[in-house]
Amino acid sequence: MQAYYVENWRFLKPWEPTRGDEYYSRAGWQLILQRYNQSFEQGRTLNLAALNLANNEVIALCNFSNIVHGPMKACHLGYSVAEKYQGQGLMYEVLNAAIPAVMRKYDLHRINANHLPQNERSAALLKRLGFEKEGYARSYLQIDGKWQDHILNALIREEH
Repeated sequence: MQAYYVENWRFLKPWEPTRGDEYYSRAGWQLILQRYNQSFEQGRTLNLAALNLANNEVIALCNFSNIVHGPMKACHLGYSVAEKYQGQGLMYEVLNAAIPAVMRKYDLHRINANHLPQNERSAALLKRLGFEKEGYARSYLQIDGKWQDHILNALIREEH
């Protein structure tokens, strides 16, 4: 995980929150992975990595966070692909397999996925996966050091 973020930090910078130096350190990632594990054990988050087993390399990441049970039955989806694997359809392949499995496992009715207005690749990916645009949120998340607007999308599990 550390290698993925160190190798791709320039590429991911415009799409992610500003990260401190500890985020790119081995010790920092040991703590992050402990938090991921705690959150997973509590049923609040599922972090997945697609790997190139030939060279033990992380290709892509997806996370299902803020998992809420009860009457809402929803979560948020985040994802990224290593720069050198862009444009190969890998994120579609990963999410097309993960989304139905996660919806069943956690008995979810809805997955929210939001993107920056200028992120046309994410917009196209989400549309291809069946997400529908639901709105526009001004100053929604602090990305790359500034508050930025986002397009709000959701995938509803109709048979639920």
